Amino acid sequence: MTDLKKLQQDLLQPSKELIEDIKELQGDLLILGVGGKMGPNLARMAKNAFSLAGKTNKVIGVARFSEPQLKHDLEKEGIETISADLLDNAQLKALPDVPNVIFMAGTKFGTKGNESLTWAMNSYLPGKVAERFKGSQIIVFSTGNIYPFVSTTSQGTSEETMPSPIGEYAQSCLGRERVFEYFSKKHSTPTLIYRLNYAIDFTYGVLVEIAKSVLNQKEINLTTGFVNVIWQDDANEIALRCFKHCASPPEIVNVTGLEIISVKWLAEEFGKKFDKKPIYIHNEAPTALLSNASKSHELFGKPKTSINKMIEYVALWLKEGGKLIDKPTHFQERQGNF
Repeated sequence: MTDLKKLQQDLLQPSKELIEDIKELQGDLLILGVGGKMGPNLARMAKNAFSLAGKTNKVIGVARFSEPQLKHDLEKEGIETISADLLDNAQLKALPDVPNVIFMAGTKFGTKGNESLTWAMNSYLPGKVAERFKGSQIIVFSTGNIYPFVSTTSQGTSEETMPSPIGEYAQSCLGRERVFEYFSKKHSTPTLIYRLNYAIDFTYGVLVEIAKSVLNQKEINLTTGFVNVIWQDDANEIALRCFKHCASPPEIVNVTGLEIISVKWLAEEFGKKFDKKPIYIHNEAPTALLSNASKSHELFGKPKTSINKMIEYVALWLKEGGKLIDKPTHFQERQGNF
C-alpha cells in the first residue's frame, strides 16, 4: 500500500506540456466545487504545476467542506480554501475576484425525488456564477450524458453531435451549458465547456465497480456493454490546459480515453487478476453512451495512462484493501434516473 500511495503522488505530477501552459496563465485560480471526486486532485495538480513553473499564483478551492479533514489536507498542501454555499448570494459575492475559474459544482446522484435542487445547482447556479465572474475566463465541467445513446459499433458522439439528454440530470446539465453560453456571449466571457465521460481512479469509477463485482462474485449487467474511461489525473491535466482554448462563444471539448471498451472484456481482465470467473446477466444492447474525444487528443495529445495500466492500478488497490469512495457512477443507467 505504501508503494501505491507513492504512485498516487507520482501521478499528480504535471507533464512538461502542462507546466509550459501554466507559465502563460496570469493570475490566481479559483476552483468552485473543489470537494467532489475530482476537485481535490485537480487543486493539487494545479498547485504542483504552478510551483514547477516557478510561479506563485494561488490555488483557491471553494466548497461546503462537509468533511473538514479535506479542508485541512488541502490547506496543509498550500491550497487556500473557502467554505461557502454558492447558492447564497452573499457568500458568492464575497468570493475573491480571480481571472481563472473552474466550475465543478453540481448535483447528480439523488436527482430522483429531489429534482428541484438538481436544477438549481446545475442550471440556476451557473447563471449566478457567470454573472459574478463575467470578467474571468471559465472552464465549465459538463458531461457526456447530454449526448444521445449511439451504436456501439460507432466512433461515439463528437462535439458536433446534437445534444439529446435523457432524464432530468442530463437535461439540467445541458441547461448548465446553455446558461454559461448565454452569459459568455452577453459579456464576451472566454469560456470552455468540458464534456467528461467517465473519469476513474484508484478509489471510484467504472473500473472499480466492475472489479468489485468480479472480486466479490456479484452479477455484472452487460446491457450497457461498452464504455469510455479516462484516468482522473489525465482528465485533470486536460482541464488545466483548457484555459488556452477558452473563447466566446464557448469552445466545446469532449474528454475521455482513446478506446471504446467492452465491459465484458474488462471483467475478464479483472477475472485474470483475481483468479475469479465473472458472472454476467443480460445481453449487450446495440447502443451506449459513448464519446469521441479526437478533438481533445489533437489539442492535448493522447492520455498517458493506458487502459491496461488502469486495470493494473485498480486491481492492486483492491487487493491491498485501499479505501474507496462510495459514489457509484451508475454507468449502466439507461433511463436517466440518478
